Amino acid sequence: MLLACGDALIDFVPVKSADGRDAYVPAVGGSCLNIAVAMSRLGALTGFVGGISSDMFGAMIADHLVASGASLRYVRRSDDETTLAFVRFVGNEPHYAFYDETTAARLWTYQPGSIPFPAIEALHVGSTTLINEPVASEYLAMFKAAKGKTTLSFDPNCRPTLTHDKAAYTARMAEFAKTADIVRMSDMDFDFLFGGNDFEAKAQEILADGAALFIVTRGGDGVIAWHPTAGRVEVPAPATKVVDTIGAGDTFQGSFLVALKEAGRIARPALEAITRDELAAALAFGTRCAAITCSRAGANPPWRTELKG
Repeated sequence: MLLACGDALIDFVPVKSADGRDAYVPAVGGSCLNIAVAMSRLGALTGFVGGISSDMFGAMIADHLVASGASLRYVRRSDDETTLAFVRFVGNEPHYAFYDETTAARLWTYQPGSIPFPAIEALHVGSTTLINEPVASEYLAMFKAAKGKTTLSFDPNCRPTLTHDKAAYTARMAEFAKTADIVRMSDMDFDFLFGGNDFEAKAQEILADGAALFIVTRGGDGVIAWHPTAGRVEVPAPATKVVDTIGAGDTFQGSFLVALKEAGRIARPALEAITRDELAAALAFGTRCAAITCSRAGANPPWRTELKG
């Protein structure tokens, strides 16, 4: 089983009403939820880990996961409210305003022994649940408890507008990265955390700290990955007509993990032995799935039946 752990929320996406006024439509979202959806729609046995409210928005979230084939076995339901995010587009890029105090996602706690890590093929964490306490420390405790028992995937998916103590946040992201087997971030995440785009130097630092793979996704400019033996592998992004980029990085992450699993390269020893061609193929599969998500509105990862060839 593959697990995605973290945020599950409702995005309010801007639309025009029938009479031409600005309006918002609720849509299920959250980076880690999107990753779970992407993996399960591709046919992988997938579960979601995190807090989901029992309110009407929480019911939408749970129904969406189940409809996409993901398991709720490791979800904790509560009477706390659902996190809400309002989306504004600048060009094709989404910007968010979050409402996240005392929510089910933010108040989730890790219960030692609740997840059988050796039976899990990969566990992913990231995004908004890693910003604020107390939940950020809860996920870090879970991540460290899982170290060496399953493959650990990490994507900070930074949200600068929510990050009020950047020094503390950056230090926490470094802890996650040092614990992870796979570290992936967008070029915008990289610039926020480290400044600039000196990917090569940081890649070598992250690999030296123990990761087996470091990946930077760059939207339409494609993806670059660094591996201790396969070296630097770059894959272009497929040409696509972009509707919006909501969920594109999440789709890449989930699809890439599924590709590793299907190639028999998801376990840490197998990942360490991956070849350049195998790594390039997995990256290309991730970019292909992400391009489909970009071609339609909202976070809507493709189903396996939508992939041709």
